[in-house]
Amino acid sequence: MKKTTLIVVAAILAITGLIGFRLASNKKKIDEQKKPAVLTNVAIPVTVAPVAEGTVSQQLVKTGNLIPYKEADIIATTAGKVTRVNFNLGSSVREGATLVQFDNRLKELSLEATQLSIDRLKKDVTRYNTLLAGNATTEIQVNETKYNYENAVNQAEQIKKQIADANVKSPIGGRIVQKDIEPGEYITVGKVLGRVLDVARLKVQVPVNESDVYQLREGQAVKVSADVFPGRTFNGRISYIAPQGTEEHNYPVEITIDQAGSLKAGTFVNVDFSQKSAQKALQIPRSALVESIKNPYVYVIAGNKAVRRTIQVGRDFGDTIEVLSGLNAGEQVVTTGQLNLSDGKPVQITQ
Repeated sequence: MKKTTLIVVAAILAITGLIGFRLASNKKKIDEQKKPAVLTNVAIPVTVAPVAEGTVSQQLVKTGNLIPYKEADIIATTAGKVTRVNFNLGSSVREGATLVQFDNRLKELSLEATQLSIDRLKKDVTRYNTLLAGNATTEIQVNETKYNYENAVNQAEQIKKQIADANVKSPIGGRIVQKDIEPGEYITVGKVLGRVLDVARLKVQVPVNESDVYQLREGQAVKVSADVFPGRTFNGRISYIAPQGTEEHNYPVEITIDQAGSLKAGTFVNVDFSQKSAQKALQIPRSALVESIKNPYVYVIAGNKAVRRTIQVGRDFGDTIEVLSGLNAGEQVVTTGQLNLSDGKPVQITQ
């Protein structure tokens, strides 16, 4: 009886295990059938736009820093001891004004002695000419006296020039911005004693593209503004247009502001040429940028794949962005669908 019971229990357990195994096996098959199919190399739908070169429709405005109209070093043209300095930092000076005086006492004494010799030799020339007329002297003696007289006159002129050179004069009119001299110093020839700037007028030089420079002319009026003076404009004029451009096909253009007023050298300014720019630029839709302008890259269509391309951007024109490098005209960039893309991903262009 006990043996029969054990056999029945074993059979029941075997049947139960078989049923559980079949159920687990069926569940695995059902779960695998319910799994979504994993699709590879599925083309991502995208829209594209061409990289195009177009005219920049905006006002021709350039930026630069103001510089003095003229600037010059105050240089010693002779050696000697300084007796007087006639300027300080910030002093306004006229062109030709005496700024530094040297000790000229020895030269002045030499000039006085030479002048006395000139006076004596002049009388000798007159006297020998009279004697020659009466055959009381020779022509050789007369010529020698004339030579000594003329030589003394030349010496006097040289000494006067040395005295004049010892007084250092201002090379231009303006304001003193550097002073490197004090009375009592001994100065050698060529030493820089200071610096003077002509700040009554200022100028700024800006690069202008080849497409725009042919619309400009020397003497043309322009408007100059500075962020430090909001709402104010200053009158300027084109004083120079370079006859030769740089390797980038930019031409240096110089603008002079004759009445600088409160403007100072070194100020950052905007130069408005009061005309539309004809410059061309490579442009793409702003929507083509995957990230911000600080880290710009786009996807370019190559065959039926998207290729990631890092670019350098320039000016922002609103709906479009200027491209300085990284793209060529005629290429197609992805404008929608970039979030699902990676480098080399297949794409399908949609309208």
